[in-house]
Formats: sequence, structure tokens, C-alpha cells
Amino acid sequence: MGQKTHPFGYRLGVTEAHKSRWYAPKALFGELVIEDEKIRKYLDKRLNRKPPYAAVSDIHIERTREELKVIIKTARPGLVIGPKGAEVERMTEELQYMTGRKVAISIMEVKNPDTDAKLCAEGIAEALLKRMAFRRAVKSRIEAIMAAGAQGAKIQIAGRLGGAEIAKTMAVSLGRMPLSTLQARVEYGFAEAPTPAGQIGIKCWIYKGMYTTERTEEESNAAGGRARARGRR
Repeated sequence: MGQKTHPFGYRLGVTEAHKSRWYAPKALFGELVIEDEKIRKYLDKRLNRKPPYAAVSDIHIERTREELKVIIKTARPGLVIGPKGAEVERMTEELQYMTGRKVAISIMEVKNPDTDAKLCAEGIAEALLKRMAFRRAVKSRIEAIMAAGAQGAKIQIAGRLGGAEIAKTMAVSLGRMPLSTLQARVEYGFAEAPTPAGQIGIKCWIYKGMYTTERTEEESNAAGGRARARGRR
């Protein structure tokens, strides 16, 4: 079961809070869910898929009756903000045009990109696109994760590895990975590398230790303060 369940979805409501935080009547709910997905796809395409790559790892969305607040977690906040805040202003205008609502964008810096699962998966995808040997790319990344202070890490890549005729899967792990333990803080990230031979999928799990009832300031901000689900005592 632990191998087939999404680590975030498994912990949602127990130790993790939702990434979209708002309330809507039944008639409006579906429309807002689709709007959230459009916002995420637009920001991912603009910030992660085009140079200069801004290394965005997560996007949180909060709504009030008057305002739509977008929280962007990134390892390169300077690239998202732009010179004198020009990029943020441009994105705000485009999101307002897209949604027809008042939009506020806030930026959160990812202090340690090596312990962010999404950024690690994207880093491997980038290395594969630069024709780096897949074994070397995975090995160097997993060692960097452990050196950054993680208690365990697992990386799995699948596809036509090294241009092989038949697709295969390779997994490497170091340290502990208690996937079935709800109190374990396991981050999961996924990325795809569109290589000339075909798509290669990269999955990354990072175990950062057990949840505690005390929250760090960074975690509180990431989940909008009170919205964060608490670990059990």
C-alpha cells in the first residue's frame, strides 16, 4: 500500500493541509477547482518551462470573497519578482485578466532546494536533457539530498533510459523511508524529461523526520498559518 499511495494525499487532513484553501457553494465549487488548475498550469509554464527557470516548487491558493491570493514557493525569488517587481506586476495583471478577480501574489523562498522533492526531480530532468548519464544524475542528486540533512531519500526513473530500445525502471534509495507512517514527514515530487528517445518520468521521495506539534515559522507561512493540519500528540 505504501508503494502505491501518494504521500501527500495519504497525509492530507492528518498532518498536511490543502494547497487550495477556500470555501464555495456547491454551484461554484467545480468552476473554482478548474480555475485553480489553470492558474497552476499557467504559472508552471511561465516560471518553470521557460528561461530563466525560476525553480518554483509549489503553488498555494487562498480565496476570500474579494481577493484571490497566490503563494509561490521558489528557490530563486529574484527571478519571479523581476527588476523592481516588474515580473510580479505583469503576472498579477495576467491572472486578473484570466480570472476576472482581484489577485495578490506573494513569494516564499525555499531555503534549501536540495531537500525539496519537486526541485530535485526537476533537477534530474534538466540533467537528463543535457545528456548526462542517468545513473550519474540520480546518484549525485540522492547524495546531495542526504548531505543537505534528509533522513532518507528514494529516486525512481522510468522510460527509455540511455536511449534503450525497451523502457525500464531504475530506483535508488538511501536512509529510511517510512511511507506507511502518517506521522512521517515524506515529501514527494514528480517531473518529466522529454528526451529525444522519449519521455522519462522521475519520482522523488524525501524523508525529513517525524512531524511534531510545534511548527516552524516557514511551515506556518507555507500553509497560511492556521490552515496547517497538525500532527497528533
